[in-house]
Amino acid sequence: MKPKVIWITGASSGIGEALVYAYNKSGANLIISARNRDELFRVKGNCKNQINVHVLSFDLEDTAALADKAKDAQKIFGHIDMLINSGGISQRSLALDTQLAVEQKIMNINFWGTVALSKAVLPQMIANGGGKIICISSLMGKFGTPFRSAYAASKHALQGYFDSLRSEVYEQKIQILLVCPGYIKTNISKNAVTADGTAYDIMDDNQENGLSAADCADKIIKAIQQNKEEVYMGGKEVKGVLFKRFFPSRFSKYIRTAKITNQKTKP
Repeated sequence: MKPKVIWITGASSGIGEALVYAYNKSGANLIISARNRDELFRVKGNCKNQINVHVLSFDLEDTAALADKAKDAQKIFGHIDMLINSGGISQRSLALDTQLAVEQKIMNINFWGTVALSKAVLPQMIANGGGKIICISSLMGKFGTPFRSAYAASKHALQGYFDSLRSEVYEQKIQILLVCPGYIKTNISKNAVTADGTAYDIMDDNQENGLSAADCADKIIKAIQQNKEEVYMGGKEVKGVLFKRFFPSRFSKYIRTAKITNQKTKP
């Protein structure tokens, strides 16, 4: 069998980077993307089979350019078997304090960027007889918490859109997996935006003590191999999905007082 061609966004750090290393070991042909070209080449340099890794840098927020980026990606190996949408940005700010432009930025990157890129590769996948699209959503796509209003909105939007898309492209042999991680030990909290768009630059305790990115990547790959449609991963925070579903009032009371971030505002 020919090696699979896998395109991974958000590949310069965190879960995306861990997925690059895992798939590189398996012999896959990889296209790795993020904004920071230097960091992408660092990731490529850490790969055992560097000849199978191609760097394609771009900004997910620039949705108008993503169709052309998809064409560039398809030219590299001739086609794309799997798109893993791992790129995104988080938030640490109160909704009333957050500038509308910052909230729009979060939606543009997390939701519209993912939608635009996925739609750009779908026609080629369908013409090629099928493919897989994986979206790294979040437990915030199932329930919201303080300081993450726009982030939760972007992930809720992903859940609804790709649930609908899955039913529409099923007959074309397109498989869609929504991954909902909880606390994963990455720099997502440090890179999160605050009310004015500046970086939070603090590692939350829950993030620091979360599941490792490598273990998260292994669980994602297992879910892909099993053709699952949605998976949750993390620690005890995963129970929040059922807690919210069956005891919504109690969950709401709990979430108002839970320590989910280190502090209310950036110092």
